[in-house]
This record gives sequence, structure tokens and C-alpha cells, in this order.
Amino acid sequence: MAYLKFNKDELVNLEYSLKREVLATNRAGGYMSSTIICCNTRKYHGLLIVPIEEFNNENHVLLSALDETIVQHGQAFNLGIHKYPGNYEPRGHKYIVDFEYEPVYTLTYRVGGVVLKKEIVLVHNEDQVLIRYTLVDAHSETLLRLKPFLAYRNVNCLCKANMVANTKYEGIENGIRSKLYNGFPYLNMQLNKANDFVAVPDWYLNIEYMEEENRGYDFREDLFVPGYFEVPIKKGESIVFSASTVPAVPGRLKAKFQKLVDARGPRDSFVNCLKYSASQFIVKDGKDTEIIAGYPWFGAWGRDTFIALPGVTLAAAGDVKTCKDVLDTMSRQMNNGLFPNVGKGKNAAYNSVDAPMWYFKALQEYGEAIGDTTVVWKNYGAKMKAILTAYRTGVHPQVQMHENYLIWADEPGKALSWMDAIVNGRPVTPRGGYQVEVNALWYNAVCYTLKLAREAGDAKFVKEWEKIPEKIKENFIQVFWYNEKEYLADYVGTKGQNVFVRPNQIIACSLEYSPLTDEMKGKVLDVVRRELLTPRGLRTLSPKNPNYKGLYGGNQAVRDEAYHQGTVWPWLTGPYIEANFRLYGAAFVPTAKELVAGFEEDMTLYGVCSISEVYDGNPPYAPNGCISQAWSVGEILRSLAWIEKFEKDVPRKRRG
Repeated sequence: MAYLKFNKDELVNLEYSLKREVLATNRAGGYMSSTIICCNTRKYHGLLIVPIEEFNNENHVLLSALDETIVQHGQAFNLGIHKYPGNYEPRGHKYIVDFEYEPVYTLTYRVGGVVLKKEIVLVHNEDQVLIRYTLVDAHSETLLRLKPFLAYRNVNCLCKANMVANTKYEGIENGIRSKLYNGFPYLNMQLNKANDFVAVPDWYLNIEYMEEENRGYDFREDLFVPGYFEVPIKKGESIVFSASTVPAVPGRLKAKFQKLVDARGPRDSFVNCLKYSASQFIVKDGKDTEIIAGYPWFGAWGRDTFIALPGVTLAAAGDVKTCKDVLDTMSRQMNNGLFPNVGKGKNAAYNSVDAPMWYFKALQEYGEAIGDTTVVWKNYGAKMKAILTAYRTGVHPQVQMHENYLIWADEPGKALSWMDAIVNGRPVTPRGGYQVEVNALWYNAVCYTLKLAREAGDAKFVKEWEKIPEKIKENFIQVFWYNEKEYLADYVGTKGQNVFVRPNQIIACSLEYSPLTDEMKGKVLDVVRRELLTPRGLRTLSPKNPNYKGLYGGNQAVRDEAYHQGTVWPWLTGPYIEANFRLYGAAFVPTAKELVAGFEEDMTLYGVCSISEVYDGNPPYAPNGCISQAWSVGEILRSLAWIEKFEKDVPRKRRG
């Protein structure tokens, strides 16, 4: 039996199947996504979603859906499914008898004596989706009709019927091409064999997306259908449909599809699912290589990139080249010691105080992977020194090193750390001042840079910085250590220590260079384990706190109020496991394996074959947010690498 499997009862149960989503990316910024039964429930769903250069490279839905109809003896059976007000129409999901995700996303339909298999692939580095239909069984002449639903809009918007859209089409080889609005590319829709296109132009009104309704957004859309393709199909025959921004060569579609199938990585285990998922975050665009923070709605984020990078490249595939390509891409975007939090070029926002500190952590992981720190210093030493100097002299009036050698970051109305939710112009988790993880990372960055500088013989830098680590360490403990309860304050502002129990303190325990003693690390880990640890990561706030919110849901304001006030983040599993291994060594292997294994059931729970952005803080820890998040996947892969590293040291009698 396949690893990722759903039975017929699960597939036809809409309450179950509409909560499971699939994703495929083209490694160039485009993607396809839907539910496991091909019923779109989000505005971010569609069969071909691509970035368009003319519109700031933002993603746009071109082809929203493709309905299939089987015709025998003049009787038509529509296999599609859409949600309209009060009902689903058609209800093609009732014909689904099988789902497979390996080697590609596959649905099998049975209509009487007809068995039709549908397989979907996205072409890597091209804006093209291919769908192969195979008539597995039939006892009479059979026609296949394919009806495309066009959206032509930004992923963050919805389409409404209008008089501006160009509803005409042009004939091309074995198909048609359409372009609803100026500035967009043509959508070339073709089959591998000759067919009839029947023009029946019409708007399909009020298609509903229930996940958008749940999230408090506009959830009704009108989609344009130009008509349908009709082609005879024989038992055992396969027909390939292509939708692409450039015309395809119909005669090559079948071979191209099979080549793509043969090249797909395995998804036959938990680890292989994670590795496959990791590969989908990596996007190459010319000389740039980036990591998408999460699908379906995030782009490339600086902080997320550095946190996710070691896991999705080094731990997933030992891919040091891609890791370096991403580091080089980000290094080129550095400005006065800062990296873009979001955006690029003129649209970049340099408002992340911790992203540069995570850059050093990524470099440490890269250096360990290649086993040569001299290469790190040669390629990135100048950048490392520039960042430290910028923070020491002040990258911003509100972001600078104080006389106590700690980093102060506070800008009114802004959230500069990773806990960055803002509602009605105010940070939900105001952390202005000395943030615990920023200063722990700062200490680590200075120590690591000094190590490389000494090895490289950079006497000038060493002389200038060698006395600073001890001063950072001394003041870190003095400023952050909460003597009464024996753990670290989350931040220290103008009003003194904020001692809410949050997971940021775990970062200080997880780094190669930590300002804490082992005794302090043990006490921090005890508190985190008691109050924050769940089977899906760490809560962002202790349930004992009156501000704790255990459920993540509702409209955007309600969600943002809970985002870092109790919501569980899987990525924090990585630092937690690393901190425990650094302190307890091989003795922590059984616990670490148990923590990571908890994510395995999520391979079929929300985003199929991946790990979501967040989970509820309360049991049963339901997944939410993005269906596939880079640092979630990356940190679980990195945790597995830590387990593998120490497992050989576990006494044989204790191995399971």
C-alpha cells in the first residue's frame, strides 16, 4: 500500500476531504494547489498559479480548475466539484474511488463500467501544468470533455464577472489560447491529440471558497469558461492536457509527462515526504536562488530563509551548492548590516532585527557541512564583519548596541522580531528593548566571527572584538536572568524585565556559543518543557498567562491576536531538540525521536506530504496557517539529523 493513502469513504466525505490539501511547485515561483478531491476551498487554489513580472512578480491564478466529463451513449457524467451558495455542483467527488500521491498526484474515478485515472504534474522551471487522463476501463465508445475555468487575477483577490474581460479565444495547434486582460500572458490550452473545441463562453457565478469565509475574507468568485474540449478516448489510451504560458508541442506532451513522472522523488516514507516538501521551497530565478517561506501565500522572507536554509538544503539532501546559492543571493541584498524581511530591490523592507543574526547561524551550519571554515571566511567574512560593525555603531536610531554591549531594538508601533503580528497599528506582542533571542544570537555571532578571524589571521578584527564576548555574556545574564523563577526574561524594556514564559529563551540554550551556564540551560529547558512543549512544537506563551489564547482561527485580527499568544510553532521544535542534545547528549535520543515522530500523522492531515505553519495551543493541536511552511519542514529535518548524529551513541539495550 502507498504511504500517502486515503480510502473511498474518506474521499467522498466532504467534511474530511476538503480539509486535506495538496501542493506542487515548479521551482520558479509558480505552483498548483487544491484539496485532495480537486475542489478549491481557497482563493490561493488553482491548477496554474504563476508570478507575473509585469505585476511585481506577484503570483496570479490563471487556470483555476478543469472539469472533466465522461460521455457514453449520450449521457454525461461531470467529475468536477464546485461550491455554490447552499450546494455543491456538480458532485463529481462521489465517483472518486482512489487517491495516490506517488509518483504524482493521482485521482481515479469510476462511473458505471468506466474507470478514468487523472494524474497532475507541474513542470519544473516552466509555467506549465500537465494532466494525463487514462481510460483504464470502458465497455462502450467514450468521449472526454474538458472545461477550463479561468480566473486571471492576483492570488490575494477574487474575480468578478465584468465587461472588460476579453472573452474571445484564438485557435492554436490542438487547442486554444486565451488572455482575459492586458498585461497578462496568454494561457495556451492544448491536448496531445486532435480534438474539437466547442465555444460556450459563460461566467460561472458565486463559486465559494469556504476557507476564505472561515478566515473572514470575501469568499465568492466568478470564473470565466470559454467552452470545452471534446475528444474520443479508447480503453487503455492516455490523453495529456497542457496549460502553459507558452505554446506546447502537442506531439511531445506524452513523452514530457512520463519524463516528469520518472524524475519525481519518492514519497514512500515520513522522511522522504519531508525531503520532497523541502525541495518545493527552493526557487531559482536567474542568478538568484531563494526560499519561499510558505505556501500558498508567503513569498521569500529573510528571517525565514536563514532559519529554514540548513534544514531544507543540508539536512534534506546534503545540498551544499544550493545552500551557498541562497547565502550568496541574500548576501547581495544586504544593506547596512540588514537583510530584507520581505520584498526585493526597491520593494524590500529592512525591518527585521534578528535576520542578520540568523545569517550567522546558517553560516555555521554551512561551514560544518563543508568541513572548511576557511571557505566561509573567504566568501562571507567581509559581510560578517560588516554586520557586526553596523550593529555596534547603530544600524538604526532604534537598533543599536548599548554601552552594556547588548542590542537594543525598539521602534514605536513596529514589531522588529519574529513575533511581528500587528493589529490596529499596535504590536500584539510588544517586545521593545533587549530581546532575549536577539542578544543570544548576537553573542553567538560575535564568538563565531572571532573564531574564523583567528583562524584566518585577521589580527585587526580580533584585537578590536576579542574582549566583547565576555562583556556580552556577563551583561546578558545580568539583564535577562530571572532569579525568582530561574529562567530568562523574554525581553527587557524601559519598564524592566518581561518575564512571560515564551519560547524565545530556548534559542539561548541551542546555540554553539551560548552565554548561559549548563545549569541555567537545564532550568530553562525544565520551564519550557513544563509550560510550552506540545506534541507539535512549542507554544508561544504559557497557558498560565492570562493573555494565552489556545485556539488559532477567525478573521485576520482574531488570528493575529493569537498568532504569538499561545499558538504552537513547529519550527521551534528544532532549537528545543538542539538545546537538549547539546546539554544531555545521546540520552535525549528517545525523547527527540518521540517528538519528531508526532509529526508523521500530519502527512495526511492538512497539507499532504508537509508540515503546516502553526497549530492550536490546546489539544488536539489542530494544524492551521500555511499548509506547507519552510522552517517547519526544515527544522524537523534538522532535528532528524541531530538524532542520527547521536543515535549511534545510544546503548544498544535502549534502542527501540
